[in-house]
Amino acid sequence: DSLGRDWQCGTVQLDMNLPERFECAYVDADGSRKTPLMLHRVVYGSIERFIGILIENFAGHFPLWLAPRQLVVIPVHQQKHLEYAQKVKKALEEAGMRVEVDDRNEKLGYRVREAQMTKVPYQIVVGDGEQEAGTVTIRKSGSRSSETMPLEEAVAKFRQEVDEKWLFDRD
Repeated sequence: DSLGRDWQCGTVQLDMNLPERFECAYVDADGSRKTPLMLHRVVYGSIERFIGILIENFAGHFPLWLAPRQLVVIPVHQQKHLEYAQKVKKALEEAGMRVEVDDRNEKLGYRVREAQMTKVPYQIVVGDGEQEAGTVTIRKSGSRSSETMPLEEAVAKFRQEVDEKWLFDRD
């Protein structure tokens, strides 16, 4: 996990108690009744334990395909760029993405930082340049750099990342 610990998820256990409690029996080759042994196989224990290990493994920074909130679109100015932000959101939703628009009356840096702190895999910033050119500026969670690309190319990039279940950035 994120702290370097090894975890055990799956188990195979030998159970001599339950067959006896349930009075399970079989007839052996010599005609005698015998109590069987039972094997229990558990792939990942409880779902809660599995999710806990998953969260620990990624330290909350889920890959795009697994993140509950995959993308947040952040318009530079709430009124001026909101319509384009909604267009970007719609294009991403149509591609099957879980996306929100952060149009709160807060400073741009605050909204980007908050999206980073809540570990949303990608922040998409849209302003005048993006609106005029039909592009988006993408910032990956945990990164200080950003990349601008056409909206259609960005949608295809995110779709590929989800379809191929990327665990790490391939750039």
